[in-house]
Amino acid sequence: MCVHSMCSLSRRRALFAGVASATLAAFSLHDARADQASTGPAPNAIAPSDALARLLQGNNRYAANMPENKDYSAGRAARVTAQYPIAAIVGCADSRVSPELAFDQGPGDLFVVRVAGNFVNDDGLASLEYGVKFLGVPLILVLGHTHCGAVSAAVKAIREHAVLPGHLPELVRAIRPAVEIARMHGHGDLVADATIENVRLNANRLRVSKPLIGEYVRAGKVQVVGAIYDLASGKVRVID
Repeated sequence: MCVHSMCSLSRRRALFAGVASATLAAFSLHDARADQASTGPAPNAIAPSDALARLLQGNNRYAANMPENKDYSAGRAARVTAQYPIAAIVGCADSRVSPELAFDQGPGDLFVVRVAGNFVNDDGLASLEYGVKFLGVPLILVLGHTHCGAVSAAVKAIREHAVLPGHLPELVRAIRPAVEIARMHGHGDLVADATIENVRLNANRLRVSKPLIGEYVRAGKVQVVGAIYDLASGKVRVID
């Protein structure tokens, strides 16, 4: 029969040994993943067309209400040290449009820049440049949506020569070029037409953006695509 203090000491030593072994195993696994990531291609080193296909496949699942089951804890520790998004999304701040849900993607899959009206300003452009240059994003998707409140407000303000409060005139100023194009070439629904033209204008701006994104586009490393998300159906439609 052992002395109580000696038994307690033995149990503590066994516990510490177990913790140390588990910690060592965890570090070994982390090092193995880090070595693998450093020696092989990044997980998002895919063609832009493949990235777009993954997004559209995910959107089909979402629209059909058949999303993939996701374990949000899986890979959490690995994402502490690195991220490998397959696409950057220029999206609207509208609470009804969540890119991760709409494309059925998990944490770390999308690099999202959101502003009401999904237009590109200098801050958003800098974020996208970071995604392309340092995260290896192969695809930028400019995502507008039906019944956009920002576009509707811009159309109303332009039609009525209204002055909106606060910094909202800046939003109208950013969307105005799309509204003017839609007025000349639209098909009757000015808000819907301006929404599409707004996506096209911002996608085109990114395709020729200097000094970073335009260079990657010309080299075929990055593709910029425009799309419209339909609030009623959940479907995403790629536009020219």
